[in-house]
Amino acid sequence: MGKNFTENKRSIEDLELTAVEIRKSIITMLEAAGSGHSAGPLGLSDILTALYFDIMKHDPKNPDWDGRDYFFLSNGHCVPVQYATMAEAGYFDKKELKTLRKFKSRLQGHPEREQLPGLENTSGPLGSGLSQACGVALSLQMQKKSHQWVYCMMGDGELNEGNIWEAAMFANKYRLHNLIAFVDRNNIQIDGTTEHVMPLEDLRAKWEAFGWHVIDIDGNDIEAVIDAAAMARAIVEKPIVIIAHTIPGKGVDFMEFDYHWHGMPVGLKDVAGAPPKNEQAKVALKELRTLAGKIKNEHEN
Repeated sequence: MGKNFTENKRSIEDLELTAVEIRKSIITMLEAAGSGHSAGPLGLSDILTALYFDIMKHDPKNPDWDGRDYFFLSNGHCVPVQYATMAEAGYFDKKELKTLRKFKSRLQGHPEREQLPGLENTSGPLGSGLSQACGVALSLQMQKKSHQWVYCMMGDGELNEGNIWEAAMFANKYRLHNLIAFVDRNNIQIDGTTEHVMPLEDLRAKWEAFGWHVIDIDGNDIEAVIDAAAMARAIVEKPIVIIAHTIPGKGVDFMEFDYHWHGMPVGLKDVAGAPPKNEQAKVALKELRTLAGKIKNEHEN
């Protein structure tokens, strides 16, 4: 029998503090790796915390439990947040996080399903995750497993890939109402802002035109994420997409909203507006400790 994290709900304060711990792990593991993506994983920490510690049915001690919900990370370069969240949830020892991107590590720069129990998909080339999620969602419907849900995370820059929209049509055709997708709407990609590289707006209208039910939320508000997922599970006959507006680099002042941190770790090089490279990790961790203190104070008052 698998474990359902929704049966032992944490308080919003506990979830917010967990998200801070996940952010700390992201900074530490990226510094140790010397390569990797920072902004997206930091921005996604609240959503992944909500999914793994409140929303999804899953069991870290039995990752292949037949009754689990499924999570697909389509924007695989953001996998540091998934590794950090899984370690926090107990899938593996947090010490292993420092092996990120190392030779023979289970924690590569993009997720490899067969390397680490608990990963549902292998992703690297952008645009594939939604199709993978559609396949599992349809399979669950055919097996009449109505109590299981499929969640898929996509990046907003990833929506430039045509395969995403092919999957969106497929999901609508087969009325995959057990599929809940997220778009990480942080407005950046590796070459600049999304609206400069390839404009996406009106994003809601695009998804609605493809037959999806659309929910817009603040993706850094854990309570809003939980509420949106509950609303999504109540929708019938349509796939659901949650457009989650997040702050890239969330929690680290010198990274927030700066697209240069999309594909760069702390400590790699000096960046305008940031501390010297040998101080970046220390400053980031200090800011995150301060953030944890603010969260505690807010909930006490």
